[in-house]
Amino acid sequence: MSDFLLRAEGLGIGYRDRRVIDDLTLDLPAGRVTALLGPNGCGKSTLLRTFARLIGPQAGRVTLGGTDVHAQDTRALARKLAILPQSPLAPGGITVRELVHRGRAPWRGFLSAWTTADEAACARALEAVGMGDLAERPLDELSGGQRQRAWIALALAQETGLLLLDEPTTWLDLPHQIEVLSLLRRRNQEIGTTVISVLHDLNLAARFSDHLVLMGPRGLVATGKPAEVVTPDHLLAAFGLSAMVMPDPVTGSPMVIPL
Repeated sequence: MSDFLLRAEGLGIGYRDRRVIDDLTLDLPAGRVTALLGPNGCGKSTLLRTFARLIGPQAGRVTLGGTDVHAQDTRALARKLAILPQSPLAPGGITVRELVHRGRAPWRGFLSAWTTADEAACARALEAVGMGDLAERPLDELSGGQRQRAWIALALAQETGLLLLDEPTTWLDLPHQIEVLSLLRRRNQEIGTTVISVLHDLNLAARFSDHLVLMGPRGLVATGKPAEVVTPDHLLAAFGLSAMVMPDPVTGSPMVIPL
């Protein structure tokens, strides 16, 4: 198997007359946790949505396992990757269990009966996020951290080898951010799921990720291991931020101290 799962080749992405990303070539490693970082408006979420085939490129292509994502059957692609958008919506009153059941759609035909395999997949997903005891609770009665775990369980129930998450920690307080990132890290370590997330917190991204992609107003700034990417020069280029970078006293990962 290739060391790279997702590849962007000469990628150009935009909306009507506005080009957001231009001529981007990028490899993302399989079996790793990757964070996409950069200032607002640099195209992080646009890139993630293009990886998931929610946006078509204006130039270049995205390949998954060596095959152009736009050449793959929709249902087959949904069995390979799951995406959790930034602000997902659910019908009012839906329970956690009902939400998670929706993750089985790629594996079921239009009139297929619910199977023991479907039920087992949902049970595994709920267990993975620690939501088994809340499965019958309405989603809108839960805390922000609990709701985010329920949405992640939906993605896990899809049972893909690749998870794409757009700002999964936005609007969460620090303990819940750590809870969500720890959950994703465990998923990667325990069964090898490739996780690619758009994140804003540089220090949490460096602590919980194997691989970083740092983008700036003019495109890709750096990509690689956290210690290779999180440097004063790269932060200045991407954010216009003057900062010191020192080892995190707990993990040894790079820690940003703004000046």
